[in-house]
Amino acid sequence: MNQMEKPEQFDLGELRKKFTQAEIRTAPAEEHAAEGGELNEFARRIASQFSEKNNSPTMLIGQLRLMDFCFLLAASLGVPYLFSGIDDYGILVNLAIAASAAACGVVLIQLVDGYLVPTLRAPLRSLPRVLGAWAVASALVALGLFLIGAPEFGFLKWFAYSFGTGAAFLLIERPLLAFGFRRWARNGIMERRAVIVGGGQPAKDLIRTLELQEDNDIRVCGIFDDRGDDRSPAMIAGYPKLGTAAELVAFARLARIDMMIIALPLTAEARILQLLRKLWVLPIDIRLAAHSNSLRFRPRSYSHIGAVPMLDILDKPIRDWDSVAKRCFDIFFSLVALALLWPVMLGVAIAVKATSKGPVFFVQKRHGFNNEVIRVMKFRSMYTEMSDPTARNAVTKNDPRVTPVGRIIRKTSLDELPQFFNVLRGDLSLVGPRPHAVMAQTHDRLYGDVVEGYFARHRVKPGVTGWAQINGWRGEIDNDEKIKFRTAYDLYYIENWSLWFDLKILFLTPIRLLNTENAY
Repeated sequence: MNQMEKPEQFDLGELRKKFTQAEIRTAPAEEHAAEGGELNEFARRIASQFSEKNNSPTMLIGQLRLMDFCFLLAASLGVPYLFSGIDDYGILVNLAIAASAAACGVVLIQLVDGYLVPTLRAPLRSLPRVLGAWAVASALVALGLFLIGAPEFGFLKWFAYSFGTGAAFLLIERPLLAFGFRRWARNGIMERRAVIVGGGQPAKDLIRTLELQEDNDIRVCGIFDDRGDDRSPAMIAGYPKLGTAAELVAFARLARIDMMIIALPLTAEARILQLLRKLWVLPIDIRLAAHSNSLRFRPRSYSHIGAVPMLDILDKPIRDWDSVAKRCFDIFFSLVALALLWPVMLGVAIAVKATSKGPVFFVQKRHGFNNEVIRVMKFRSMYTEMSDPTARNAVTKNDPRVTPVGRIIRKTSLDELPQFFNVLRGDLSLVGPRPHAVMAQTHDRLYGDVVEGYFARHRVKPGVTGWAQINGWRGEIDNDEKIKFRTAYDLYYIENWSLWFDLKILFLTPIRLLNTENAY
């Protein structure tokens, strides 16, 4: 590297220190936008075209690996039972042998790039590699059988039949997958939806570079830029400018955007930080395009879309297979809870119905994932004619609106038990930030007006219990500090999520509920 290039070296650690969520949060309140600007009609029409949920390529390819494993397992497992002359070692041994072959096959197909999108779209070019990987996997397992003492005739026949049945499956599967992938790409089922922030020549260069990528799974949904048309044209590389960065928040929620790409130079640090202060509340990946920057980092500092280098600023929390694991966790423990607690729920329902007029359940609109409005179920704890679906007036100590039974079930949190059905329905998670009513407020101020970055709580699905609740932040919110502390604990949970963390919170919840000091 010559002397002229040395001053352009940059420490990525220093850059990330500047773009931390802590710095974003400490911005003055007026710099934050709870929901962004009002979306213009043109942008709303564009967003409505993307309102259907899409599937990420990561998830689809993961499902493909699982499908391959299952079919190759069946191909290998069926050999001893379909063909004579091959020794049967018992179901457990045969299952272990078949599972070894299937796992080895999937790993080797991965190593020869058999699960890359370009490979899946071009089966004729990739089939020799895929079949070769399966042949090597079958041969390795067959060799293992031979070395541990399996008869030579059985070992050779096992290899021939196992490879043949697996190869037949792959020969049928791969062309069908290629057809499916091309169709999904055309229909928008398999893509990552992105918006570009920043206009002019940098945005144009970025779009042109993305379009040249063979394995590009990015669909650019539009461009947002605060500058006027004189500095940033209304149409860039065939894509319309849909509005300002303030309007992007509403657009991203409506269009289910997956990624925001900032097409600004690294030297525009102040402008980038200003954007992040508005946009970090969204559950999306935020990337800084580095294709046109003169600054250079170590290769591992970049992520890539095809060959286009990106610097990762913020990542979507609980994504892809993590979200699948969390959903399985929710379903399993919710079913266990319902199986154990149904007598308690039945008793509460009878008590509510017998002691006051009105329905057993109370349904309230609350904020869910990505600010979507969900309907959360509770056992009714107030007199029907005094209930407050908007939650504008928080329940206080000795509140006359609460029934005698309601006081008991609120203090013990038994009124929350029907929310297990919300979990099974998918509106809630077992563990997460507690969902607040849409119009919830303290001292006539909505929570979003009190807490900077409040809506970042909604980057994950809300929960029946949460980190804030087991740390004592439950019950009445009668001052600004309480909602600020709750939000701080919720954001800590989001940034440090793991299944172990969920398990810890779940098992600590019954113990911490014994403290009923703030529960009215």
